[in-house]
Amino acid sequence: MRAVVQRVRSASVRVGDELVGAIGPGLMVLVGVAQGDAEADADTLADKVLGLRIFEDDDGKMNRSVQDTGGALLAVSQFTLLGDTRKGRRPSFVEAMEPGRANQLFERYCQKSRDAGVSVATGRFRADMLVALENDGPVTILLDTKKLF
Repeated sequence: MRAVVQRVRSASVRVGDELVGAIGPGLMVLVGVAQGDAEADADTLADKVLGLRIFEDDDGKMNRSVQDTGGALLAVSQFTLLGDTRKGRRPSFVEAMEPGRANQLFERYCQKSRDAGVSVATGRFRADMLVALENDGPVTILLDTKKLF
């Protein structure tokens, strides 16, 4: 699984005119599920994101996690993170997992985060979404579970 993790002051996602998810301070997490990903990838990604020490402590050093700060997650499924642009100008998405299984693993990632006590808002799977965020820092981290071992 791949993720783009952004420290935010606030973030929201809309589908049409409907607000489907919103958070205050915390992390905006775009999640892409790849062919070959499994439950272990969803669990590993959740553990890694929740443990990232990218929030400042009292001394101004990035020493605190989203759990330490009581922040929330806004998780949005994002198959385009698997886009391969090595050939031509149009991305190929053959590395993205088929939607049914991808949604199961995305939901597992979200549930694992909730089980750890973090509030999780989401977008709507396979919908055309408008995402807004106020990036704090800015702090943006790229994660790939295939590169964590």
